Amino acid sequence: MDRSKIKTALDLRSIDWERHVLERLLQRSIPREAVIEVLKIGECIEDYPDDRPFPSGLFLGWHGGKPLHVVVALNELAPRLFIITAYEPDLEHFEPDFRTRRRQ
Repeated sequence: MDRSKIKTALDLRSIDWERHVLERLLQRSIPREAVIEVLKIGECIEDYPDDRPFPSGLFLGWHGGKPLHVVVALNELAPRLFIITAYEPDLEHFEPDFRTRRRQ
């Protein structure tokens, strides 16, 4: 994903927060500011360029000393971000680095 376009969208506050993701953030006690911070300084650990309607990616960052994953789609033409979900990764699905998926 194009980090400069993500930064531009963040600077413009051009972010779509769907009801579903807001409900999940509330259930998981994840503040919106944590999601923004992960997108600003986190690492893109998986890139999904063929996702539709827009390419998306999985970002890893830290909040309150805990790992946080954020999935976001980017309309590069706008630029506009669409927050898909955010969650604390677990060791059942990820290696201890929280970057690498465990093989099932």
